[in-house]
Amino acid sequence: MNLVDLVELIVKSLAIHKESVSVKEFPTEEENTMLIQVMVAEDDIGRVIGREGRIANAIRTLVQASSSLGDNKYIKIDIDKF
Repeated sequence: MNLVDLVELIVKSLAIHKESVSVKEFPTEEENTMLIQVMVAEDDIGRVIGREGRIANAIRTLVQASSSLGDNKYIKIDIDKF
């Protein structure tokens, strides 16, 4: 499974407004690093980030572990609202 698809699956399962979830990969200047940007509706930002960022950190941990099984890139995930 693609890492972007994995992030999208996790975030859509958390969000109320699933149709407004947008997950895209952007190139970085750093070698061996991938940036994934997640955009959600304003109502869903708290659900995706969680209290003190616990859910966001859990998502980052899952995606990083999945990356270590494949191409072993460092993954940065940026979560923002529309």
